[in-house]
Parts: sequence; C-alpha cells; structure tokens
Amino acid sequence: MTLGDLGADVIKIERPSTGDESRGWGPPFDSRGESAYYLCCNRNKLSVAADLDDPRDQAWVRQLIAGADVVLDNFKSGTLEKRGLDPALLLANHPRLVWCTITGFSAQSARPGYDFVVQAESGWMSITGEVDGAPMKAGVALVDVITGKDAAIAILAALAGGRAGAPARRRLTVSLQHSATSALINVAQNSLVTGRDARRWGNAHANLVPYELFEASDRPLVIAVGSDAQFAALAGALELDALRDPRFATNAGRLAHRAEIVPAIRARVATRAAAGWIARLEAAGVPCGVVRTVLEALGDTIASELSGVAPLAPGSVRRNPPTLDEHGALVRAHGWDAFARA
Repeated sequence: MTLGDLGADVIKIERPSTGDESRGWGPPFDSRGESAYYLCCNRNKLSVAADLDDPRDQAWVRQLIAGADVVLDNFKSGTLEKRGLDPALLLANHPRLVWCTITGFSAQSARPGYDFVVQAESGWMSITGEVDGAPMKAGVALVDVITGKDAAIAILAALAGGRAGAPARRRLTVSLQHSATSALINVAQNSLVTGRDARRWGNAHANLVPYELFEASDRPLVIAVGSDAQFAALAGALELDALRDPRFATNAGRLAHRAEIVPAIRARVATRAAAGWIARLEAAGVPCGVVRTVLEALGDTIASELSGVAPLAPGSVRRNPPTLDEHGALVRAHGWDAFARA
C-alpha cells in the first residue's frame, strides 16, 4: 500500500473464492461486506484472483511478472517453487526484476508469521504492560506495520540502485522477527551495554524521568521530559519547588531519584484538570499531551471509512480498496496497461 500511495501500479494477486484472508477478519464490515481490517491496508491496488495450483494461471502470472519492476510475496519457503514460480529462476530470466519476500522468521523457516507470535518471541511483550502485570502486546499489529515499511524501504533502495547485478542482489527478504527485534532500539542497546535483561516499566521510561503518564483531576495526561532545560521548565510550570533540588538537575540524577520525583509530580498534577496543566506545560515548552481516544485522534486527520487515514504528500489515495477480483477481467485482457483503463 505504501508503494501504491507513492504512485506505483500495484496488482494484488489473491486466491479465488476467498481471497485475502483479512477480508473475513470482522466484524466490522462495510456495506460491501469488506472487513475494516482489509480496508485499512489495501487502497491503490487492483485485485485479480488467480489459482496458483492451475498451470494456466501459473503461466499467466509468469507473464505478468515479465512486465513488472517488483514482485512482493509472503509465502513460506518452497510454496512458489512447487508451483512453477521460482523466484531465483524468474530473477535470472528478468535481469531488472526486484523480488521481495516477507516472511515470519527467516527465509528458511516454515513457521507461519503472525504479529502476535512475533511480539511474544522478539521481546516486545516482556517489556510491555504494568510493572507487576502480565506481558502485554501492543494495541496495534505494529510488527506487521514496521515490517511492511522495512520492505518498502528495501524495495525503494533496490530500485534507486539501478537494479543491476546478479539475481542474489535483487532478491530481498524481510522478516517480521528481524524488523521487531531491530525496533527494540534503545531497549536492546541497554541490554547489550549492561548485560542485563530489560524489564517492564508500564507507562514510564527506562532512561528518562519524568517520562510517563499522570492522572489530572479529570483525565490522564503524559509528560515527556527529554532534557535538563525541559525539567527546569517543568518545575516552574508546576510551581513545584521540590523539583529544583540540585540532585535532579541532570537526567542521571533524576533516574537515581525517580522514587522522589514521580510521586511529587503525581500529587501536584492530580490537583487540577488536564486542560489547565496542558496550557501551562505547553507555554513553558514542556512536551505533554492528554490521552485521547481513537475517534478523538482521528479528528485531527483526513480519514475515510473506505480508504483509511490519508497518506502525507507525495502520497495520495487514487483508488479505494478493491473487491475480490474486481479487476480480474481487465488485467487479464490488458496486463499492466489495465491501469490506464481502471
């Protein structure tokens, strides 16, 4: 979808009858019977149903690949090879083709890749949730999202590089597991530097204080202090002299005295409504925000119940998510020229 947003012509090949499994991941469903889950990531594509067990469709897909710049697949290792669609052979036959496979764990693994499983196995759940609570997944299938963006970046890099070279150089593999582990960033580096395993901090931060959620008198808000100057400004905005202690002047000092600083802020924030604190903190240059619902957050965006949250420029929504095989006849008749007619 990201590549489509940026102007690529994208043909989505789906199995006949049922299509993309996410079409059935509901309710909710829209008036056409498409699930919201499917709609969220399928705009700017043409849909064609093809049976990869049918030699005629195998031949047609090979013909379509011959005119493509990029093939993206998410099949387990060996699946396409058994159906006459061997990426290595097709790359050898088409010297400008880029092929990207998204897999769950590695190019060799036969395990199916699901976001929830990878969140568990990549360390995410061990660091998410309340300090003394159970491991918790993120509220969005964020591993899927990050991996999709990693794939888009890898594809764009391959295209920008001129696509020259041996087939192996044009064969890209992106895995949910690697993308998830890489996204641990500072948490991973903390463990690498110290040799100690990471722990859960709830809504607090392992390396910054204060950087967490506080309850105002009417609703929760977050304060995210990232510098010593911001902490000094926070002390002034809260009119909290206890925070002016020289021991708290640096982040290292604040980490050492987390147990004194956070309760003092918590007690102070609880005395007023969130809007009043937000106005004070923003005027002082302290990063902060109220905890909004999804509908509240969407109020600041251009979004559609059919095509989702609109991309930023230069991206654009040119086509709504297609129904299953909506463009099958058109693409089979005209190939890549179908985009001029769709």
